[in-house]
Amino acid sequence: MGQEKRTVRFDNDLQIEAYRFEGIMQKFPNHFHEYYVIGFIESGQRRLYCKNKEYEIGAGDFIFFNPLDNHACEAIDNDTLDYRCLNIKPDIMRKVTGKGYLPTFASPVAYSCEQAHLLRSLHEMIMNETSDFEKEETFCFLTQQLIEEYSLAIEDREIIVTKQEVERICHYLDVHYAEQINLDALAKIANMNKYSLLRSFTRMRGITPYRYLQTVRINEAKKRLEQGAKPLDVAIETGFVDQSHFSKFFMEFIGLTPGQYRDTFIQAGK
Repeated sequence: MGQEKRTVRFDNDLQIEAYRFEGIMQKFPNHFHEYYVIGFIESGQRRLYCKNKEYEIGAGDFIFFNPLDNHACEAIDNDTLDYRCLNIKPDIMRKVTGKGYLPTFASPVAYSCEQAHLLRSLHEMIMNETSDFEKEETFCFLTQQLIEEYSLAIEDREIIVTKQEVERICHYLDVHYAEQINLDALAKIANMNKYSLLRSFTRMRGITPYRYLQTVRINEAKKRLEQGAKPLDVAIETGFVDQSHFSKFFMEFIGLTPGQYRDTFIQAGK
C-alpha cells in the first residue's frame, strides 16, 4: 500500500477550498458541514451513507452535499480512495446562482458525471495556485452546469444579456486585450451578474469570453511575429502571463510555435 497524501488549498480568488486525498483508507463517521461539498472519485470504491440512504460509489462518480446534509462513508474491500473535492460556502454559492438563492442538490450521488473534466481542470488550477481568468471561468461553468443538471428546479433562473451588451464586451476585449482582465470587470461593463453574463455570452457568440480574449491575443501576436518581433516581446505586448503561456496557446491555436511562425515570414523575405 502506498503512502497516503492529503493536500488542502484555499483559493483567495474564488474564496473556496480544494481538497485532494490520495491513497487513504480512513472511515468517516456520520457528520455534516455548513458548506456545500462537490466531490469527485478518481479511484477506489466507497460505501456512502447520506440522509439515511446507502450508496456505492467509485471512479468517475460525483458526490454533492448540501449544507447540513449528514453523511458517512467507508472503504469497500479495503480499497484506497483517491478523491478531489471543492468546499463552497453558502454566500459564494448564492453569488453563483445570479439571483441570490441557494440551490439544493436533489441527490448526493451522480454516477459517471459528464463534468468530471471541468472539475479536474479547476481543481488542478487551484492546487497549482494559478491566478487566471480561465480558472474563474471554469468555476462558473462547472457550478452552473451542476446546478442546472442536478439541483431542484428553480423558477426564473436566467437573465439573458442583450446582443448590444455582448457586443460591448467584445469591443472591450478587442481594445484591452493586453491588460489583465477578469469577469468582475466585464460584468460591470455589461451591468449584470457575471455568471449570467458568462452563460449568455457563450450562448450568443458560441465561445467563452476567455477563449474570445485568447483568440484576439493570438491574432494580434501573429501580426507582430509577421513583422519579425521576438516571441518574448510579443508575449508581453499581447497580455500573456509569460512566454511559456503564450507558446502553449499559440501552438494550440495555430499548430506552430511562435518561433516557427515568425521564421516562415523571415525566410519569405518579409
